[in-house]
Amino acid sequence: MKKLLFALCISASAISFAQDYSVPAASPRQKVEQQFSMSKITIDYGRPGVKGRKIFGELVPYGQVWRAGANSSTKITFGQAVNFGGKIVPAGTYGLFIIPTEKEWKVILNKDFQQWGSYTYDPKQDVVDVTVPVNKLADKQEWFEITLNPTDENSANLVLKWDTAQAEVALKPARPEAVIKISDKLKEIKKIESDAAKAKS
Repeated sequence: MKKLLFALCISASAISFAQDYSVPAASPRQKVEQQFSMSKITIDYGRPGVKGRKIFGELVPYGQVWRAGANSSTKITFGQAVNFGGKIVPAGTYGLFIIPTEKEWKVILNKDFQQWGSYTYDPKQDVVDVTVPVNKLADKQEWFEITLNPTDENSANLVLKWDTAQAEVALKPARPEAVIKISDKLKEIKKIESDAAKAKS
């Protein structure tokens, strides 16, 4: 009986340990969430490594749609309507795909954000696409990376880079005038609240 209880305790400990740890992923999943204008942008994607391979033109063929990452398709969520490289996109979640060539990338937002890779990619589900130039990096980027670099308090660049290639898509609010008016009103309210708090103290 004691041996059985001991074995059960060991099994329970092993299960508990296994729940806290997992096998390292070949292409770790990353979630990027950042304030953008009056809301935020969230990106969920897999990060493949170069691992000594030739990436663009071989592993990622030119002229074919790519999932912009690894494993399940890359998801991008906009908390407000945005100007995506010059094209208006409603708030919501989209699949992010790329069709690369040597000198430029077509960056695509697609309605289907729940597929595995790009095997069931349907261009009829595209919401917008923008073509942007590719810049050569001075230093190799081992792991694929997507970042958001603010350019001012209401704008940012979506930066995609891997191996020696980097491309950027400019992001702005869909209605910048409305955003500025709302922002000014919110600043007025905060000042009133701050003045009221000082008056009480």
